[in-house]
Amino acid sequence: MTPQYPSASMYRTTEGLGLWPHRGKVAAVGVGHSPTARRWDGKPETCVGAWSILALRRAIADAGVAPDQIDGLVLDPVTTTGAYWAEGDPVPMDVVNAFQPTSDPLDGIAKLSAEWLIQNMPELTNIKFVMYGPRCMSHAVVVAAQAVGEGLTHTCLVLKSWHNFEGRYYQGGANAQDAIDGTSAISRLWGTPASYGTALQFAEYCRKYGKTHDMMAPFISNSRRNGLLFPEGYWAQHRPEPLTTEDYLAARWIAKPANLFDNDIPIMVSAAYLFTTAERARDMRQKPVYILNHASSRATPRSLTPTLDEVEAETATTGRKIYEGAGITAADLSFENMYDGFTLFHQFHLEGLGFRGMKHGEALDFYQTDISITGPNPVSPSGGNIGSGRSRFWMHTDCIQQLQGRAGARQITGVKPEIAVSGGPMPLGGNFTVWSATPD
Repeated sequence: MTPQYPSASMYRTTEGLGLWPHRGKVAAVGVGHSPTARRWDGKPETCVGAWSILALRRAIADAGVAPDQIDGLVLDPVTTTGAYWAEGDPVPMDVVNAFQPTSDPLDGIAKLSAEWLIQNMPELTNIKFVMYGPRCMSHAVVVAAQAVGEGLTHTCLVLKSWHNFEGRYYQGGANAQDAIDGTSAISRLWGTPASYGTALQFAEYCRKYGKTHDMMAPFISNSRRNGLLFPEGYWAQHRPEPLTTEDYLAARWIAKPANLFDNDIPIMVSAAYLFTTAERARDMRQKPVYILNHASSRATPRSLTPTLDEVEAETATTGRKIYEGAGITAADLSFENMYDGFTLFHQFHLEGLGFRGMKHGEALDFYQTDISITGPNPVSPSGGNIGSGRSRFWMHTDCIQQLQGRAGARQITGVKPEIAVSGGPMPLGGNFTVWSATPD
């Protein structure tokens, strides 16, 4: 089966579309995670393909669904920025031959196709719909929600996996050379334009509103604290260390004013969800979590990197699209799990949402209040990528589990978890989902 790519009509990118037609008709009913690791150890049982299969099977079991009931699969085939395989490096044939390979020997090792997964999961006998949602779980989630809503699939697995060979990002192409040409010498000096651009935006934010980088410390320590309560996360599994204010403020600069702890840590991990219709969800093992809306940002900056003005304008637009399609207001949000891979733009998402009545320039002051899971204003209860490692899916898992009442030690207690929002990655170019404990 040849995977499809989403058409433009599957995204909600503009204001004025009204309620999402499938509001409350699509539900998440299963969650599955693999273990985490800092780097791949070269063994077949820990390759990205094996961990993907493990996550998928755990999501199926979590939902209590028979595999032959599943008719759809949505995934991101790009396993990470850290999966670069240098030309000429030998392919580990023991790993290849441990599975049913495709025509590409690196499939299941440095990349991941739907064909490879289906060949290696013979229990999935009725898959009729396959679609790719490249880049991150936020993308795959909105594509799968729309596909279920449109009736393209009725019981759909959603997968995102991350690989990491050397423990760092962007090892191939121009970044492997001794010098970088043209505008990339500025925008990609630290391997990715996002870190550089976010630092510029945050510096302007502090200048405009009279804030300082030190005011980020409560958010950072809160994120690590929440992440250590996420048993599937990297820090909880391998380095259960709190991150203190002193640690944060003493960290070296990466792209000033972004320091070491303002950037997430690359890891290996896979996660899967099971989406289905609201009707079918009633007969499954877990309490359904309903999707009220999804929205996407497709804005393009005028120059090399977005300006603060562009970021603030786009996050405000995204907030309006999120609320319009879900039929809610900012006051209805119990908590938020917006993307935080670069911590310095988390507050742009918060201010765009108007979370707890927040306006532009107020998020850093808000961080000085009680933003814990036991307080009235829970921020990033998942701990996000800062709290659990770079995956871009902790925030979605947490929304589902919080609303099901099974988030364990990080279960929100300061407010009743009823409606949440998650998504990202970037303020310009992200995908966002509204989750609800009820379909209405």
